[in-house]
Amino acid sequence: MTTTHEHADAYAPEHTPRLGWAKHAPDVYKAMAGLEIASKKGLDPVLVELVKIRASQLNHCAFCLDMHTKDALAAGETVERIIQLSAWEESRHFYTEKEAAAMALTEAVTVLTDGFVPDEVFENAAKHFEEKELTQLIAAIVTINAWNRFAVTTRMVPGHYKPGMFK
Repeated sequence: MTTTHEHADAYAPEHTPRLGWAKHAPDVYKAMAGLEIASKKGLDPVLVELVKIRASQLNHCAFCLDMHTKDALAAGETVERIIQLSAWEESRHFYTEKEAAAMALTEAVTVLTDGFVPDEVFENAAKHFEEKELTQLIAAIVTINAWNRFAVTTRMVPGHYKPGMFK
């Protein structure tokens, strides 16, 4: 990790990954990469990054937060909207109604144990997304949750990602 702080030596040491899952399961990694590409088709790239950031916040996935905040910035997203994302309900005026519906759906799908996906959340998303686009959005949410689970479980190390690195 590179830092611009004066006292970089005061930071905790970088952890090491538990397991190089992509190396040991290359067919799974390739399948996930294919799912990633397919899940984003027809969706606004900035919206996709917001969804990925929000799910990664909920799943405490530092690796994916590093990646998707950098990709969002590279795609033209603002720092302010990225900062506000963890409290999007309190700062709704930063987001469109469509983006807010996507964030609510992202949270419901990501945290299924909090009452499944409530009808009102799904119905609100359905008001803002055509059925094909809504299906793609659900696929994008499911995909980032899968990536989060691989990254968190294997302790992938954040801080080294460069925008577009895996394209």
